[in-house]
Amino acid sequence: MPYKCARCKRQTDIESARGIKCPYCGHRIFLKERGGGVKRVDVR
Repeated sequence: MPYKCARCKRQTDIESARGIKCPYCGHRIFLKERGGGVKRVDVR
C-alpha cells in the first residue's frame, strides 16, 4: 500500500522503507494515500 512522506512528499511502500523511515529524507511520519473515487450514497 503506498504511503507519502510528510516531509518530502515522495511516495513509498512501508515494506520497502528501511524500518519505518523514508528512504529519501529519513523522516519517520507517513501519510496514507486516499482513494481517488467518489462514493455516492442514495438517500431516500
